[in-house]
Amino acid sequence: MRRGPRREGVGRTGFSVCGASSMLVAALSLVVMATLLAGCSSLLGNRSARSGLPSHHHASRSTRHGGHGVAKGSVRPHPTTTTSTTAPPPSTLPPPGPGFVAGRVTAVGDSVMIDYETPLEQDVPGIQVYAAVSRQWSAGEAILAQLKAEDQLGAIVVVGLGTNGPITTADFNTMMSILSGASRVVFVTVHVGQPWQNEVNGVIESNVGRFPNAVIADWASLADANPGWLYSDGTHLPIDGPGAQALAALVASKVNAPLG
Repeated sequence: MRRGPRREGVGRTGFSVCGASSMLVAALSLVVMATLLAGCSSLLGNRSARSGLPSHHHASRSTRHGGHGVAKGSVRPHPTTTTSTTAPPPSTLPPPGPGFVAGRVTAVGDSVMIDYETPLEQDVPGIQVYAAVSRQWSAGEAILAQLKAEDQLGAIVVVGLGTNGPITTADFNTMMSILSGASRVVFVTVHVGQPWQNEVNGVIESNVGRFPNAVIADWASLADANPGWLYSDGTHLPIDGPGAQALAALVASKVNAPLG
């Protein structure tokens, strides 16, 4: 029996050497691809691990700053002093009595004074400011009496009280009794959206003239002429805003003006 011509590379099992080579190449390609894929996955995983930050990593500006802004009506640490050099008093002022410090200015007030505290410190270098939310007239008297007893009260005193309730002539007299011996006392009239505004201002205006060392810083009239400076409550001011700067300048002008 005649056999057909034998094809080169084909054994009795019908297995092709070329086919085997092709399969081997394919297998090697699969191994290489798998290796490459594994490497890419590892690389991507490492990159993700290195750069993956929590979604809240970039805090907002307000969070990073820690809310350093002072809210309206909040209390700052007191007393505050802008510099160790006190403002020189006007040369025409009489020397202060016992308990007062010549050349020093002391201010006591309520939340409205907090609103203009910074520009006041700029306009009256060295001023010591004692201001707090909801402070009553009588509480201010107690602070001033204590400072005087400790020989730490400024020879010039700024009284910015009356926002939180009415006062009487007796209250005014008590204040001036405590401040007896001061070279100058500056009373700041109030602008408050409450019925006692006129009562407080009336007591101040009708009694300041009895004391040669007392003067008025008429904030009530200035605020009436510029209602846009105030918040809707008719009392407080944007901290360090135009109204606060104007009020500070008004007080400073009375602190520095000569008597008479």
